[in-house]
Amino acid sequence: MTDTQGGHPAGREGEIAPEIPSQHLPAVTYADLPEPAPLSRIIGPSVLLLAGAIGSGEFVLWPYITSQVGLVLVWLVVLGVTTQYFLNMEIERYTLATGETAVTGFTRLWRPWGVLFIVMAVGAWMWPGWASGGTTTLSFALGFDEKLIPYLTIGVLVLIGIVLTVSPVVYHTVEKIQFFMVALIVLFVIYAAVVLLGGEGYAGLGRGFVEVQKIPDGISQIPIAVLLGAIAFAGAGGVMNLVQSNWARDKGLGMGQRLPRVVSPFTGEETAEPTTGYFFRRDPENMRRWHAWWRVADREQQLTFLLIGGVCLLVFMALTWVTVGVGGEAESFDFIQLQGEALADRQGEWLAITFWLIGSVVLFSTNLTVLDMVARLTADVLKTTTLHDNPRWSESRLYFITVWAMIVVGSLILLSGVDQPILLLVIASALNGLVMFVYSVLLLILNRRVLPREIGLKGVRLGAIVWAVVFYGGFSVVLLIDQVKQLFAG
Repeated sequence: MTDTQGGHPAGREGEIAPEIPSQHLPAVTYADLPEPAPLSRIIGPSVLLLAGAIGSGEFVLWPYITSQVGLVLVWLVVLGVTTQYFLNMEIERYTLATGETAVTGFTRLWRPWGVLFIVMAVGAWMWPGWASGGTTTLSFALGFDEKLIPYLTIGVLVLIGIVLTVSPVVYHTVEKIQFFMVALIVLFVIYAAVVLLGGEGYAGLGRGFVEVQKIPDGISQIPIAVLLGAIAFAGAGGVMNLVQSNWARDKGLGMGQRLPRVVSPFTGEETAEPTTGYFFRRDPENMRRWHAWWRVADREQQLTFLLIGGVCLLVFMALTWVTVGVGGEAESFDFIQLQGEALADRQGEWLAITFWLIGSVVLFSTNLTVLDMVARLTADVLKTTTLHDNPRWSESRLYFITVWAMIVVGSLILLSGVDQPILLLVIASALNGLVMFVYSVLLLILNRRVLPREIGLKGVRLGAIVWAVVFYGGFSVVLLIDQVKQLFAG
């Protein structure tokens, strides 16, 4: 029996909905939107996104930039997080309306988009920089030999794979882990904001917001790949934002209640049912439900991703500024080690160890999110397209094969000697900046031209997505020009 979460029949009864393109995928049928759930029951998808965000831009890249140029680029942080909030809601819009993921929507526009997004996801996220970074910060706290880091990191990747594999409903397990991880992180951020920053930290943030004339000079001092990566990861970044729609579907937001979830092939009840969706008629009752779903989904994003994520990012930047200062020559994760040592000088060794352990929690939780989201996207695309009618290959089975393939690839990268966390994160983040430009354009087309005007992209949100195209497109072009120059110079 298919798990439909909301008690709705799993059959494909109803008339075909002509609004949703069906040239490249099977048509969707009409069905009523489920009744909206309260905020307390739907908080989760943006928490998973927040967990991934904290471990990339918040804890690593933006503090690293702060250690180089100070707090002069805080406006880029605010722009990055705010732009991603609008992108996240447009990614959720299509899922709320149809139950399908955003990538399935893109595939309806042009069939190869699905495979291309698999390539973009794997290419940008196969680098195990988060797990490697987590083991590195763990070495600061526990003092083991750095030569052990690659092997311990592989062990962490395998442990994450086992946790995901034995989970009856994978989303529930990932959500519980990430709620716990984020709670620990937020507690540390509150302590840092109240006790550690002091007047000096808040004064530095204030100057960063008003001394805008220093922004060009700050930008010029940061390698363009690092800067683009940090902008992409001012929030979550790249394909991770796209998988917000997979998490929203498995959480049961909107029409996602009617779609099957990813379950363990060992402890869950699998279904090989395709993950194509439904659409609703715009009658008064469905439109009432639609507006209610949109309000509660939007509030979830605002409270978790935008507010908590933005505050965490600024606090971690300011903490770096008051502990290690500006203009240091620390490479890789050395600046995080220096930061912990500075905290030990202020409050005692216990705080340094706590800081490094929190860093490990942050980065391991991000790698959990990375494996989960790449596997979700890959499984969704393959089941929706190539394996749509194959009774053997369920989305769940495809998910777990992808998880373990990513673990194998990540382990090989580590064993090859490429194990510097900053290098791995810069590679991943710069590639994700390019991906964000691509799907910003596709969201414009999908939510503006495909979805009916009553529920589609318009107004201020339309302007925000046009801005995202310009924002990420502009930085991507600058990165490509810079790389071409370096190629010819070499």
